[in-house]
Amino acid sequence: MSNEVVTGTTRVCGLIASPVAHTMSPAMHNAAFRSLGLDYIYVPFLVAPEDLPNALDGLRALGIRGFNVSIPHKVTCIPFLDGLDPLAEHIGAVNTVVNNDGDLRGYNTDAEGFLRSLTERDIPVARQNIVIVGAGGAARAVAYILAREGAYLTMLNRTPEAAETLADMIEDDFGQRVPFFALEEAALEEALAEAHILVNTTSVGMSPDNDASPVPARLLRADLTVCDIVYNPVRTALLAAAEAAGAATVSGVEMLAWQGALAFELWTGAGAPFDLMRGTVLELLQTHEE
Repeated sequence: MSNEVVTGTTRVCGLIASPVAHTMSPAMHNAAFRSLGLDYIYVPFLVAPEDLPNALDGLRALGIRGFNVSIPHKVTCIPFLDGLDPLAEHIGAVNTVVNNDGDLRGYNTDAEGFLRSLTERDIPVARQNIVIVGAGGAARAVAYILAREGAYLTMLNRTPEAAETLADMIEDDFGQRVPFFALEEAALEEALAEAHILVNTTSVGMSPDNDASPVPARLLRADLTVCDIVYNPVRTALLAAAEAAGAATVSGVEMLAWQGALAFELWTGAGAPFDLMRGTVLELLQTHEE
């Protein structure tokens, strides 16, 4: 089966989110299923917040093999699942669910996906000073996995109260005091002075706001690694400025493809064709830019 024809034995995976029209996951996963000849198909489902409990009951009853969870359901879905992987439980957010005969178990492949985007490029994490901009759901996953790997974190966010909440979570789980500041240029300059890695976990710079950046270009330098979880555009204003400064960069496409690959493996038990999945996303993004 090459996923060209849906049959009575085809297993269904999908995505629940609102909105959902912009997603690149169907193209990425269906290309992966086809390449391995798996009898699977991936479908997006638009699920409004008020419909979430009924939607999860329906996915369970229909025997949907697994699904991704995106905004706004990553936290609110948790009470309706039957169990959580320890990593998802610690982070407090789910982006992947596996359905084993009606038992819905939640995972967080965002965190491991971000870590893979660094480790697969031999970028060290342990004992590195890492500045994280943002304090939302993506920041929770990124901060937790980096702290678990032994990084030293500093948090900056427009509302410092949210950064404080995340810093407290890291301190409770790992005993690491995490400095946090309001996202202002002076605080950024001080934090970045000793940083090895900068991670933008906000949506600043996402299409169509392509010219925006959360960090002034003058604060970037050649010995910094700059990561942006925004993947559309591939080369955000932040990454373009980092490249101009001579810094190493990691695009949000890497995290997107890795989290997808890890979810794929949870659903199918097969090794994910990562290069194909990443290439599919890049091709789609290039088409959108033309």
